[in-house]
Amino acid sequence: MLQYRLSDSALSEIRFGLSPLNEAGLSLRAVRDPALYPAHLRWVQRVVDDLPSPELEVLRALVDDRSWVPDFLNPVPTTPLTRFDDELAALAQIDLGRLDHDLDAVHDVRPAVLTGPAADVRQRVVDAVGLYWGVSFRSTWTRMRTLLEADVVFRGREIGRSGLAGMFAGLAPAVSFDGRTVSIALRDPRTRTVDVAGAGLTLIPSLFTQRASSPVTDDDRPSVIYPVRGAATLWDPAPVRGSGALADLLGATRAGLLDALHEPASSSELATRYGVSPSAVNQHLRVMHDTGLLTRARHGRSVLYRTSELGEQLAGRSDLSAGPWS
Repeated sequence: MLQYRLSDSALSEIRFGLSPLNEAGLSLRAVRDPALYPAHLRWVQRVVDDLPSPELEVLRALVDDRSWVPDFLNPVPTTPLTRFDDELAALAQIDLGRLDHDLDAVHDVRPAVLTGPAADVRQRVVDAVGLYWGVSFRSTWTRMRTLLEADVVFRGREIGRSGLAGMFAGLAPAVSFDGRTVSIALRDPRTRTVDVAGAGLTLIPSLFTQRASSPVTDDDRPSVIYPVRGAATLWDPAPVRGSGALADLLGATRAGLLDALHEPASSSELATRYGVSPSAVNQHLRVMHDTGLLTRARHGRSVLYRTSELGEQLAGRSDLSAGPWS
C-alpha cells in the first residue's frame, strides 16, 4: 500500500501529465511477459521480430519478475506536451549514482547485461531505449497519444462534474481518495506513506498498467500511473480506404496508404493497424514504391516506407524533403 497525504496546497496542485518515455518504459512489461497483456500481443510480436537481439536483451533485463521498471524510465512529466527526444537526452545525462540506485531498487541481483561500469550501462540502456522507440512507438505514438489525451480531457470533466473524489474513484479499483489521502493498493508488500507537501501529485494515464503503478522509490515527485480508458480499442483496425479523385486514380486502398504514410511505417505495422494481411500490404507498397509514390529506408531489421515528394504532391500536401529516404 502506498499513501500520498495531501495538504490544502497540494490539493490545488493535482495535475495530469503525459510522458512518452514513461509509456515506453512501462511497455517493457509487455515485451518481457506478453501473456499478461493480451490486447497488445500483435504489437509485441512485431516489436520483438524487429528488434536486434542485443538490444532486446537489455530491454527485457530492465524489468524484474514483479514487473518493476527502474524509475529513470518512468519520469514524472511536468506537462502534457513532453517530447520523447527531450526525455531520451535527459536519460543520456542521468547521474550515474542515480542510475545505479534505480537499478538496484528493482534488482536484487542485476542481469549480466546491466553490470559493468555505470557509464557503459547507461549508454547501453540509452541505445536500446532509443532503438526501441524507433521500432515500436515512433509510427504509433500519435495514435497512442490521442487515446491518452482523450483520457485526460475526460478526467478533467469528471472533476468538474463529481469533484476530486469522484474523479479518483473512477481512476482504477486500486486507487481511493478520502479527501486528504490518495491510497494505491499495490502488489508491492511494502507500506509507504509520503507527505506530498509542496511537491504536488501528478496523475499519468498509461496503456501499459493494468491496476495502478507508482515509483519504485520515493525519491522522485509523487505520481500515480493509472490505466487509460479504451486501451483495448487501440489496435482495432482503422479504415484504410481513401476517397475522392485520388481513390479513383489509385484505388481506395492505395489512396488510403498514401495518406497514412505521411508518417513512416513498416508493412507489419500497417498490417496490424488496419487489420489486413502483411502480404496484401506488401503488394501495394511494392507497386507504389516502384511507381515513385513511396520511398523506403531500413531501420534496424525493419523497412520503413513514407510518401515520396511525388506522393506528397499527388496527395495535395506540401513538399517534404526526402532526407535520408531513397
